[in-house]
Amino acid sequence: MQIRLAGALVACVCASAFGASPVAAQGSYSPYDESPTAALGRYVRTLASDPKDFEALIGAGKSALELGDVQAAAGFFARADEVDPRSPLPQAGMGAVAVANGEATAALPYFKRAQQLGAPVASFACDRGLAYDLLGRQSEAQADYRVALATRDGDEARRRLALSLAISGDRATALQTLAPLSAKGDAGVARVRAFVLALTGDPNAAGNAINAVMPGSASGVAPFLRQLPTLGAGQKAAAVNLGIFPGDTNYPAQTYASANVDRLADIDALLSAGPSASQQRVAQPVQVSYTRTQAPIVRPATAPVQSKIWLQLASGQNVDDLSSRFRKLKRENPDLFEGMKPYLSRSADRARLLVGPFRGTSDATIFAEDLRTVGIDAFRFTNSQTDRIAPLAAE
Repeated sequence: MQIRLAGALVACVCASAFGASPVAAQGSYSPYDESPTAALGRYVRTLASDPKDFEALIGAGKSALELGDVQAAAGFFARADEVDPRSPLPQAGMGAVAVANGEATAALPYFKRAQQLGAPVASFACDRGLAYDLLGRQSEAQADYRVALATRDGDEARRRLALSLAISGDRATALQTLAPLSAKGDAGVARVRAFVLALTGDPNAAGNAINAVMPGSASGVAPFLRQLPTLGAGQKAAAVNLGIFPGDTNYPAQTYASANVDRLADIDALLSAGPSASQQRVAQPVQVSYTRTQAPIVRPATAPVQSKIWLQLASGQNVDDLSSRFRKLKRENPDLFEGMKPYLSRSADRARLLVGPFRGTSDATIFAEDLRTVGIDAFRFTNSQTDRIAPLAAE
């Protein structure tokens, strides 16, 4: 309980005193000199006129990540992937979403797919570096952060690199890494410096650093600062980058999340209402739940379903072709597809061939890797509550 309470206080310190969001990579959210909130509003107004504007969907996803609204970002990137499944940008975005949720293992296949589709490593290195950090793979994380130093994510990469070096026990290099940010008065330096000191075993100095910025606040986070050095490497990375602490499934620094909101419902309502309504509502956070459940789907084709995790094997407009595709896959790989039933998800312009649902992201990732060993590319798909999922007659 002390760690959870301290975590909430640290989140407040990070947000109010140090002026830095726990997760803020994925490149610039806007080509203009504007705040993330203004950028998100502009992109949403564009989407009100054209819901399939790919650049606006990607921009809105990045803006939502900057604002800490990870669930909304997931919805925008998922929409973008539907518009252009051959672009690496939605894949990199969904990888960043998984990282922000603390799902490092689930994030790596997204980054791999983004690279396969042509994205340079530098474009997602800052986010992939954090995934490696969360997995306790600090040397790989630091290599990615260094690649990202020359990109639009450079400042955030530098902060994360300093934290990763501190997790590795290298306080001197960590503090040296922060020097360029200190020189230009970066607001996030105080936060990172305090965490560097705590991570390397000096919670008292860390407390003094916090008090220097926000007098009197160190006592509230003292238990957290003392606990940091005792955590595992991945746990340390989750604590200082995401505000996620051992045994705590909450994300204290995320202020927009709502577990019971219909996925994409608010966006759908906003886009269908037209530009005038979007201008009135743009200041309100766009809510998109990104929930995962484990119960199997046993509903008729016309009924809405709960959000679940699937793997997409193919897509197209001809359902008969998708049915034939599954029969061929199963015939050529009977052991892999033993007991697997195909499902169909329909949208306005195409249908998806799915298998699942899976109990969690790890199960879906494992099966996707098994499929790749025989040359089958499968992509994770989380359906919205308005999607219609029905068994596909493929036998």
